[in-house]
Amino acid sequence: MELIRHLHNIKPRHRGCVVTIGNFDGVHLGHQRIITQLLKVATETGLPAVVVTFEPHPQEFFLPEDAPARLMRLREKTEYMDKLGVDRILCLYFDQRLASLSAKDFVEEILIEKLDVRHLIIGEDFRFGRDRRGDVAMLKEYGRKHLFEIEIAATCEHGQRRISSSWVREVLAAGDMETASELLGRPYSMSGRVVHGDKRGRDLGYPTLNINLHRRVSPVTGIFVSVVYGLQEEGLPSVTSIGTRPVFSGENLLLETHILDYDRNIYGSYVTVALLQKLRPEEMFESIEALRRQMENDIVDAKNYFKKKNKPVFN
Repeated sequence: MELIRHLHNIKPRHRGCVVTIGNFDGVHLGHQRIITQLLKVATETGLPAVVVTFEPHPQEFFLPEDAPARLMRLREKTEYMDKLGVDRILCLYFDQRLASLSAKDFVEEILIEKLDVRHLIIGEDFRFGRDRRGDVAMLKEYGRKHLFEIEIAATCEHGQRRISSSWVREVLAAGDMETASELLGRPYSMSGRVVHGDKRGRDLGYPTLNINLHRRVSPVTGIFVSVVYGLQEEGLPSVTSIGTRPVFSGENLLLETHILDYDRNIYGSYVTVALLQKLRPEEMFESIEALRRQMENDIVDAKNYFKKKNKPVFN
């Protein structure tokens, strides 16, 4: 898959394609249905399947202090879309210029001039351009003039409710990992490179791999039964803590994972940590010894979880 960063990197060879547009945060089942439609048309027409997305998310640009927690970093999003079979991702830098671009200019400059879109797949409530003035009716009018097809994406529901990124955030915040997995079509996960920590886990007898999440806000916090992928062919059972480590007066958001019965040097490895079940919220303990005893209990709970499930499963 090819990642095109910003408008100035679009080349003449990128013209002529099938396109969908959106933030696609989490790439949940609703997003996957849109991408399935995109790939079907791409196969039928022999054209590349292109996803247009934005970085940062528009809400992070307009409301930097109040934007919702990201479900995915850009790298995680591109990796998963690559697995789905997308040919290209065009990541547009969402700055003041793009925010000020009128709906008319967005269609003419980006979709028509830059991409020469032949088929566009969008949601029925899709809005775009300055003040969100562009809509489906405008796109259909341009489609008639410039001979490209407009297709409305099918709605994806779970229990008669439309699946959305905000719903995924809602259930993650509540610690409902089972429903999150049902909405995503897979366990919720976070990825990153293993970095050196302060070795507190090792001092407590439970060494951890540490990942800086590079997020201002995390959609999940607490202690979880988890599986680590990227170190060997099968996932490794683990216990994961996500938070600021209040016992040690921490401030930065950190993911720490203790892999059960595993102790190897893995610094620099890129791993994915899938969260299967929430054990408890992050807590403040009266002493380091009280924390150590709770960690022992967490590990027992995790081992019992995997015994019941026989083995972890993640696609």
